[in-house]
Amino acid sequence: MSGLSFVDVCSGAGGLALGLERAGFTPRLLLDNESSACDTLNANRPHWNVLKADLLDFDPVDHPEVYDVDLLAAGLPRVKSSASVTRQSSDTELRLIEATAYLVHAVQPRALIIENVPTLVDQDSLAPVRDFLHKELEHLGYELTWFILNASDFAVPQDRMQGVLVAVKQQWASAFRPPRPIAHEHVSVGEALAPSMRSRGWRDADRWVAQATSVAPTLVGGSKTHGGPDFGPSGTKAKWRRMGVYTKSFGNEPPGPDFTWDPSLGDDGLVRITVDQTALLQGFPEAWRISGLKTARYRQIGHATPPPVGESLGRAVAEALNRDPGTRTAG
Repeated sequence: MSGLSFVDVCSGAGGLALGLERAGFTPRLLLDNESSACDTLNANRPHWNVLKADLLDFDPVDHPEVYDVDLLAAGLPRVKSSASVTRQSSDTELRLIEATAYLVHAVQPRALIIENVPTLVDQDSLAPVRDFLHKELEHLGYELTWFILNASDFAVPQDRMQGVLVAVKQQWASAFRPPRPIAHEHVSVGEALAPSMRSRGWRDADRWVAQATSVAPTLVGGSKTHGGPDFGPSGTKAKWRRMGVYTKSFGNEPPGPDFTWDPSLGDDGLVRITVDQTALLQGFPEAWRISGLKTARYRQIGHATPPPVGESLGRAVAEALNRDPGTRTAG
C-alpha cells in the first residue's frame, strides 16, 4: 500500500494523519487554524507541508499540491447533537462540513474520510447534514458508507465512539469495507500507563495498575472559550474516581516514590494523571510531542482521532483504491 497521497484538513494534533501515514499514505498538505496544532505537526514531522489556515477561508487554487490526490481526510470539530433542520449552517461545525464537501468538488479525490460524533451517522436531527453530503457527493460519482467505530476495538485504551463517513469514487467503491476490530482483548488504562506510572519510582504503581483494569472513558478536549483541561461530565469523572484517579486537575508529572495511593483518604489519596498520559490513552506513541501550554495540549489530544483508528481507516481505504477498478467484489 504505497504511493497513495492525502490532504488532511482540521489536522489538530495529527492523530488521523499519523494513522494514514502508517497505512502507507503520504501527505501533500495538512491544514489547521490553531498555532499550537501546527507547532505539534511541525515538531513531529518537520518534512510535512503544514499550513496555518481556516478551512472556511481555504482556496485550493492557491495550493495546487492538493489536486490529483487520492484521499481527503477531515477529522472535523464535533457537530453538536442538538443540531436541527432549522439551522441555516450558522454553527461553525456545520459550516466546516459544508466546506469539506465543497473542497471535494474542487479537488476530486478518489476517496473522502470524515470522522466526527457517532450521532452524525444515525441521529434523526442530523439527517439534514447526511442528506446534504449525499446530495453534494453522489452526483460527483461517490458512493457513501456511514458507520460507527469504537476506538477500544482498535487497541486504543479508551471507550470512544466515532462516527465515520467514507465516500469512494464509484469505480473503486465496491471494494471498500469498513475496518473490522483488531483488538482481541481491550487494552486497559493500567496496561497503557504502567511504564509511565513506574518511571519515577512510585512504590504503589503496580498496585494501582492492577486495579485499573478497564478502558478509559471518553476523553474530551473541552471548549476553546470555557475553562482549562477537564475530565468531562460527572459520570465520566465517577468512572475515573473508581480507578483511583483525581479528577479536578491533571498532574505535571507521574507520582514520585513518596506518594501514597489511598482512595480512602479522598482527593489527597488519588493519583493525578498527566496530559502526556492522556495522549497515551488516545493511542499516540510516547515519542509524539504535543506543543503548547497544558490547556492547549489537552484540547488537541481530546479532539484528536486516535492514530490506530486512523491507520485502520487508511488501510481499508487503501485496499479499495489499490484494487483494479475493473474488479468487482461480492457485497
